[in-house]
Parts: sequence; structure tokens; C-alpha cells
Amino acid sequence: MNKRLLNLYSLKFNPFSAQAPVSALWTPPPIQSFCWRIEQQIGEGGFALIVGDPGTGKSAALRLLTEHLNGLRDLSVGILTRPQAKMADFYRELGHLFGVSLSPSNRWHSSKSLREKWLAHIEAANYRPVLVIDEAQEMNSLVLSELRLLASADLDSRSILTIILAGDQRLTVRLEEPDLLPIASRLSPEPLTPLPVDTPSA
Repeated sequence: MNKRLLNLYSLKFNPFSAQAPVSALWTPPPIQSFCWRIEQQIGEGGFALIVGDPGTGKSAALRLLTEHLNGLRDLSVGILTRPQAKMADFYRELGHLFGVSLSPSNRWHSSKSLREKWLAHIEAANYRPVLVIDEAQEMNSLVLSELRLLASADLDSRSILTIILAGDQRLTVRLEEPDLLPIASRLSPEPLTPLPVDTPSA
């Protein structure tokens, strides 16, 4: 939308743009409920899932959720930007997101450092740190399995990270793979409806 049309309708930005400000997005009741459920879940950790066809509002829902979570005091939220990364780059990005100096060639040391960081966060804030992954259907199965192990403690009886996976219907198919069934058993999908954008005022 060009500047002339924006001025004609007294708009500050293109309301149809994917980059519309989060404050201009309408939060329908299902997304409000989902944000509230995630807020409750960060006390216990674990996996959450958002699934929807392209164009149904997954990215907008994640933006609304991230904005909501960032409003919580002392909560650490990381957004994984390269879900298709192999193991070494996956560790590099986790280290960058959570402020941990990692050696991707030493997975034992890297996982130990991340887990210590997350446990210290839980001790200080009583929240599990949050990792948001969009387009999660692109993730390598080995990386997803590694993430599950990283996020588990006390013989898999305790979660030390809250992981939000978002993707299209291919993600639910991926989670039926034998190697990913331990993750699938920990979550249920949250279907999405389209998220309209509020018409901004001048």
C-alpha cells in the first residue's frame, strides 16, 4: 500500500502487512486462552503446539504470545530463527538466545551449560525459560529429540524449559514418526482460526 493510500484512509501503516504492529492485532478469545494457558505452563515447563494451514495466523499468534510473555517479569524468551539448522548450528543459536558461551563441537559441555543456565533461571524466577520455534515442521528429527532431552531432568520426570512448536499440518505428521513419539505424547495441537487485524486510528 503506497503512501498516498495510507494518507487517504488516515492510516499509519498497511493494515494487511505481516509486519503490522502487535498492538494493532486483534486477539480473539482462543488466542487469549492459549496465551493464558502458556502463562500457566511456564511454571511447569514442557511442550505446547500450534498447528494451522498457511495463512491461518500462526505467526501472528506467536507474535501476540511473545508480546504477552515479554510482559512477564524476569521471564527469558528465546525465538529460534533457523529451525532447519543441523545440530552444531542449533547449539550455537541456543547459546546466543540464552546468553551461554557454548562449544558446539562439545555437546556434553554445551548441554550441561544450557541446563545450568535454565536451572538458575528457574531458581531465580520460578518460571521455565521459553523457546519459541516457528516452522517447526522443518526441524531435523535428531535436533527435536536432542531438544527433548535437553529440556528434561530427573529421569525425564521434570521439565526445565517451555517449548512452543508452531507449524503447518506436516508437523503433526512428523510427530507420528517413531523417534518423535516421546514429544507427541507430551502435547496436543492447538488449532488456529485466521487472525484479523484491527483497523488503526489516525
